[in-house]
Amino acid sequence: MNIVTAKDLTKCYNSLCALDRINFEIIRGECFGFIGPNGAGKTTAMSIIYCFMPPTSGEVKVFDIDVTESPGEIKARLGVMPQDNNLDPDLSVFENLIVYARYFDIAKKDALSLAWELLDFVELREKANVKITSLSGGMKRRLLLARALINNPELLILDEATTGLDPHSRHSVWEQLNQLKSKGITLVLTTHYMEEAEKLCDRVAIMDSGKIITIDSPARLMGIHGSNLEEVYLKLTGRSLRE
Repeated sequence: MNIVTAKDLTKCYNSLCALDRINFEIIRGECFGFIGPNGAGKTTAMSIIYCFMPPTSGEVKVFDIDVTESPGEIKARLGVMPQDNNLDPDLSVFENLIVYARYFDIAKKDALSLAWELLDFVELREKANVKITSLSGGMKRRLLLARALINNPELLILDEATTGLDPHSRHSVWEQLNQLKSKGITLVLTTHYMEEAEKLCDRVAIMDSGKIITIDSPARLMGIHGSNLEEVYLKLTGRSLRE
């Protein structure tokens, strides 16, 4: 069953076409990745999926609901881990989770229990009363993940989830994401790290200049085009992932 379906999805900003009639389906329970260079359209596609912006044309359905018709209903059922740190620096780690829970009308008693459970999951219980400014980059990313899970989402959006993390912190986040996937949560991510896509994704959409070049599993793509995903990307596009 598809949890997301996009047909001829187009997003234009004046003369710039960030997405050019792309088509894709995301299956419930899988980890689906968008990979490509800066400006390929990855974050734009994700932003439309979680109803941050409307498409210019085409159709996108999430949970079989059109993103332009009932965005509130969609947002209530998904979690978003943004690329940028937008945690409240004036609040503690624990308070960031409690305040965010209010957006989903979660009762305070339930929010308290959920917050402790999520801090245990991301291994931040001992930092509960610490201000955000005292956290390392890896701890902030893990807290953003915990916050994205506060409403028990069916679909988790991850925009460059491990950007800037050291290898140990990155692998810690990967382990947590694999645990979520094993529980049946659908993951959709953008990443510049090809190793990340290889380890986490069931399928990837390789994008360039607002178009999807191909969609397939990392294993099949590597079997046909190269020994790793970066080789695959270079062969299919002839450009660097960070151009």
